Amino acid sequence: MPADEKPTASVWTRPRRTQREQLTREQIVAAAIELLDAEGIEALSMRKLGTRLDAAATSLYRHVANKDELIELVVDDVYGELEVPAVAGRTQWRAAVTRTATGLRAMSLRHPWIAPELGQVGLVHIGPNAMRMASGLLAQFEAAGFPTDESKQAAGTLTAYVIGIATSEAAYLSLIARSGKTEQEWVAGLRPAFDEAAQQHPRLREGSSAQQDVHPQQIRDDDFAYGLDRVLDGLTARLDA
Repeated sequence: MPADEKPTASVWTRPRRTQREQLTREQIVAAAIELLDAEGIEALSMRKLGTRLDAAATSLYRHVANKDELIELVVDDVYGELEVPAVAGRTQWRAAVTRTATGLRAMSLRHPWIAPELGQVGLVHIGPNAMRMASGLLAQFEAAGFPTDESKQAAGTLTAYVIGIATSEAAYLSLIARSGKTEQEWVAGLRPAFDEAAQQHPRLREGSSAQQDVHPQQIRDDDFAYGLDRVLDGLTARLDA
């Protein structure tokens, strides 16, 4: 890097304030996550967060320079909920990677605002929890037998699938939450309109009828598992080749 070129701005690239203060970074992050979980990313502002903490917004700026830095912190804190994948070796790598993918999806659905943040083009998360997670996943693919350079691509492919489907699921579940209905109630209410629209599309009508008595969460779980298995089938074929 040229001497006059500054590194990309990030909360992780500048020193953390260490002097004792009444309000801590951990308190700010915890309150921000509560606000995000309750009201979504659009509701997050430094002023609103300050009100939630009974503190002036200027107190928050002593710990984070702006909202973007705050997002970096809350994303990494949520990453800390995930179990870093243990290296399972050539014979058990698929089961280990499946657990990791399932955990990442569950995390994204617990915090519906996070999947779109993880899926933003060009956004790189370099916090300690995110780095441990990424490193552990790379180690798993390397232990499975993937070359080092292809391990990165395999991990990226897996993560892209999970974040992609979790983004759609989170948006769908947020819509239902705003309706005040359960998922079963919402789907049941939509079914008459769907059946009417599907009159000229027998394949769609038959598929809907076949799943009519299945809990919608089970359908989502099955669809996720199917897609994950197909991704892993493709990666397994690369190893076999």
